[in-house]
Amino acid sequence: MGVDPGRKDRMMSELTRDRILDDVAGILADFHGREYLGTISLETRFFADLGLASIDAVVLGETLQNYYQRPFPFADLMARMGQRTDRDLTMGELVEFLHAHQDIPAN
Repeated sequence: MGVDPGRKDRMMSELTRDRILDDVAGILADFHGREYLGTISLETRFFADLGLASIDAVVLGETLQNYYQRPFPFADLMARMGQRTDRDLTMGELVEFLHAHQDIPAN
């Protein structure tokens, strides 16, 4: 899957939005046996384009917390999505969320 949860060579605060998108795309390219061959961009939708299920959102959240070695308030993100008419999540929204919360202390 390309995830190295033990890495400590780079602080998340050093990451740009482009780097976060690259990280997420790398994780999703082979996510729990679901190979995605298309290009993952900021407009790519989690459910409609990638064909993932809501449980995959939970697993991805855990994977990202392990990857970046820090907690993220994913419950807040999911609550905001639950209030929308379109409940799909774009990679751009996920990248923005991760970037906005990158200064949460590491585990």
